[in-house]
Amino acid sequence: MSGTAPAAVAALVVSHDGARWLPVVIEALRAQTRAPDRVVAVDTGSRDESPDLLEAAFGPVVPAPAGTGYPEAVRRGLAELGPEVEWVWLLHDDSTPDASALEELLAAAEEHPGADVLGPKLREWPSLRRLLEVGVTISGTGRRESGLERGEYDQGQHDEVRRVLAVNTAGMLVRRRVLEDLGGFDDHLPVFGNDLDFGWRAAAAGHTTLVVPQAVVFHAEAAHRGLRRTALTGRHTHFQERRAALFTLLVNVRSRALPLQVVRLVLGTLLRVLGFLLVRSVGEALDELAALLSLVGSAGDVRRARRERRARATAPPEEVRGLLAPAWLPYRHGLDAVGDLVSALTDQAADVAERRRAAAAERDPAAYAAQAGARRAVAEDDDEDVPDDSSLVARFLTDPVAVTLSLVVLALLVATRAGFGQAVGAALAPVPDTVGAWWGLHLESWHALGQGTAVPAPALLLPLALLATVLGGSPAAAVSAVLLLAAPLALWGTWRFLRVAGRLVSVRGAPRWLLLWGSVTYALVPLTSGAWGDGRLGPVVSAALLPWAAHAALGFADPVADRRWRAGWRLGLLLGLLTAFTPTAWLVATTLAVVVVTAVLVVLPGARGDRSTWGPPLTAVLVPLALLAPWWVGSLRRGAAEALLLDPGRLPAAEPTGLELLTGRLGETGAPWWLGALLVVLALLALLPRATRAAVLLVWVVALVAALVALGLSWTTLDLSVGTAAPGVGAPLAVLVGALVTAAVLGAVGARGSVARPVLAGVVAVAAVVPVLGLGWAVVADDRLADAPDSGIPAYMVQRSELGPEHGILVLRGDVAGGLEHTVRRGDGTTLGEDEVLALSGEDADLTATVRELVSAPTSETVTRLGELGIEHVVLPAPADGDVAAGLDAAGGLVQASAADPGTRAWQVDRPLSTQALEGGTSALHVSLLVVQGIALVTVLVLCAPTRERRRRR
Repeated sequence: MSGTAPAAVAALVVSHDGARWLPVVIEALRAQTRAPDRVVAVDTGSRDESPDLLEAAFGPVVPAPAGTGYPEAVRRGLAELGPEVEWVWLLHDDSTPDASALEELLAAAEEHPGADVLGPKLREWPSLRRLLEVGVTISGTGRRESGLERGEYDQGQHDEVRRVLAVNTAGMLVRRRVLEDLGGFDDHLPVFGNDLDFGWRAAAAGHTTLVVPQAVVFHAEAAHRGLRRTALTGRHTHFQERRAALFTLLVNVRSRALPLQVVRLVLGTLLRVLGFLLVRSVGEALDELAALLSLVGSAGDVRRARRERRARATAPPEEVRGLLAPAWLPYRHGLDAVGDLVSALTDQAADVAERRRAAAAERDPAAYAAQAGARRAVAEDDDEDVPDDSSLVARFLTDPVAVTLSLVVLALLVATRAGFGQAVGAALAPVPDTVGAWWGLHLESWHALGQGTAVPAPALLLPLALLATVLGGSPAAAVSAVLLLAAPLALWGTWRFLRVAGRLVSVRGAPRWLLLWGSVTYALVPLTSGAWGDGRLGPVVSAALLPWAAHAALGFADPVADRRWRAGWRLGLLLGLLTAFTPTAWLVATTLAVVVVTAVLVVLPGARGDRSTWGPPLTAVLVPLALLAPWWVGSLRRGAAEALLLDPGRLPAAEPTGLELLTGRLGETGAPWWLGALLVVLALLALLPRATRAAVLLVWVVALVAALVALGLSWTTLDLSVGTAAPGVGAPLAVLVGALVTAAVLGAVGARGSVARPVLAGVVAVAAVVPVLGLGWAVVADDRLADAPDSGIPAYMVQRSELGPEHGILVLRGDVAGGLEHTVRRGDGTTLGEDEVLALSGEDADLTATVRELVSAPTSETVTRLGELGIEHVVLPAPADGDVAAGLDAAGGLVQASAADPGTRAWQVDRPLSTQALEGGTSALHVSLLVVQGIALVTVLVLCAPTRERRRRR
């Protein structure tokens, strides 16, 4: 090309929250030995200083919304280029090129004029020596193959220019004409995998991609390594990467190989899920399954993408196939993984066995020698039967119910995948950093919240604190465990309950397929009711524990008095846990106990003298009062009796209509109402079989009691300091749906021998719709759990507030015309448990009067009172009311403070801060109730255990 003008090159930098890397990237671009003719920067809604850095370096930045994918960002950048630009050099905000990178790429393009796409050697940043990629390809299982060993260092061993399937977009040099002719990058691959897909399409269209190892780019791989989270990656990076790999394979593979490819990917995904579960990587296992299910739901997009690629394909298929990974490579990776796993398990088992043998020999040498001799004798016995593990696996795989249950559990975990990590949003408040905050809130008589309050902590904090302590002191892990295990726990408990209930009405009991239907149908209640997606811990836990409580209640029918008493203690413990999460559960249980005991005493007058008949139900009702004494006594004493009827969570709570309650829905966030209506119809049909009609009528009485309690609660309105609220109906709803499921199952047991097979088959087909569609809806439904919303308070103020309760932040929202609301933030903000305390605390008259004077006619004395109340900062989050801001600007003692958001106004109180404003004493009654609670908990746990009966057997 000597004698001709050099080709114009434009560098296109796409950034998103990349301020930590951009200064180095900008400096590297300026230091290029062959500088690009123009640099275009596209920023996709960064929340840091990225746009400012790019504008200062390269001029105006092309803006894009925060959810913009990489393909759209590149298109926006191309639109800014003039027709003279022939080459486009793509760079990420976390990829810094070596000084000669562009020069080497252009030199290779001149030496190989047939090349249309060129890419550099990628090395790890910040280590700078470790190789990441020298060209990439993809295997038949969707694995990204670089041909490098793990942790391989660059020693010049891969420095030949060669043709490859694809190169990374971090440093890719591509002819503009080719990029536009191929339609750019695919929008279905917004973050990951777009380079492999583009390279595959380019090769199929007859274009050549070269890797140029002489050009070096250092890449931090921020998205892949989880160094930053975006709206596109979320918390599940592995899900996005795996979905991109599967999509790339399915849309680019040849038509005749597509069926085999689909089967291979499905089976491979299941194997990968199993492998991740074996190494306890539950998150990756669920991401694998979710990626496959996501593509199943996007079959139309796959078909359209395949048609577009066929229209552009001109190269022989054999040419493209030669650029893909060898067919044997996935099997080698599989063997390596199996070998590593077996080696690790063998070493661990050997270590454990050796420690146990050493401990046993040290404790009792004689007994250890005798046991060793016995084991040798057994081993030498030729007639000894050896269990065959393969037969157990075969039995499992040939059992449709067992396989279906396993798939249902996997689907439930996929449906609740948003519960992984820091789940917060909707009605679910953030959790504190340590479990000590929960223990403190539970044990304290006085809480430094707002302006200080003696309202007791909600009852759910004790079980949550115990669970978080067991899980290593992580409140986030405790909440995630509750959200993830609620549905599987409900499934397990319902199976056990229905199995016993079926045997009570029929000698043969309920068939396993019927137990499967009932268990799955009820296990979906936390999800289909809308409680899970709305972050309502109360109804979720209530639905999960109710089957276990019902199973314990069946013990009241045991002929042995001791077992009836034990059932009463066990039910009392479970009812206490239920009441801690949904206080109205105690109201439903008490009403049911009164109805059932009254009916028994009327039918059997002689039972009145037998305490073991009415004593266990009464015990079950009274136990929660002892277990939760600090909560309910403190609430009544502090004028917060509304706590006895409110479900935990942020207000306002859902107020379902009568139809929504009957169909098992807590509001508009639940599944379609007609799924619940089908369950009601099935429960009504269960009244027809004569054999089980009496049992079904009894279950309908339970459903009627739950419905009446819910109806009574719906007529009640609770007046709180934050406004009005409706009582919680999570517990009545769970009882109602559970009763409908039980009635349908018992009716089906009675119909097996009395209903014509065609009619029974039709009812079964209709019934199967309820769990199948409910499970499908749960997997694909959107929930409201997300990252915590921005509070609008400057970060430095938040840090100051964590120094002590006297560094409070007064937050004013609204305007003068529509009304102003005020809240006081202290510490790390309002977390789970503190929401309920603040909502039930009465209005602080002194603070309200001070705030009213502050926004109307502030004086120096007003600001002094703020300091005396323990308030250091005043914040008007965007959009700040101009009249209020002007008045605060003029107030003596308020100093204007900085705020990151241009629409937010902030001030600092320039007055002494009182350290005694939020101090409160310790209540002797509260301490006594805590002691009663601890003794009651230990006592109930001991009385629940069947130790006495076991001793008698021995």
